[in-house]
Amino acid sequence: MEASLRSLGLSVPQYSCLEILNARPGISNADLARAVFVTRQAMHQLLGGLQEAELVSAGGQGRVQRYSVTPEGQRIITAASAAVAAVEEQMLSGLQPSERQRLHSDLERCTTALGEDTFKGASDARYWARLHLTSSP
Repeated sequence: MEASLRSLGLSVPQYSCLEILNARPGISNADLARAVFVTRQAMHQLLGGLQEAELVSAGGQGRVQRYSVTPEGQRIITAASAAVAAVEEQMLSGLQPSERQRLHSDLERCTTALGEDTFKGASDARYWARLHLTSSP
């Protein structure tokens, strides 16, 4: 996945950030950091790079900034999502539909076991656990 994203000029954390911003425009830096599993300081740097690349924009003032994906960011996230889907499909290609469903169920249970506090602000956490797992090969 890293190589596929690198060809688009993205790191895995940048891709995760763009995916979540695409799903939740206006999310705060703190909530975004929790969703991507990085510190707020790391997210601040990550967002700075994405803004410099004109993939995200910020609205608001001071500590109350909210972020959203720009049209160029939307173009990149569309290509990146397709690249990641191809990697996921390759990863899952050896699994039968019933095995995919089992993996999906197991990951859901793991997410639940971690508790809601682990994913506070990351309502899309279950999204990561179900990507392409229930689709047929």
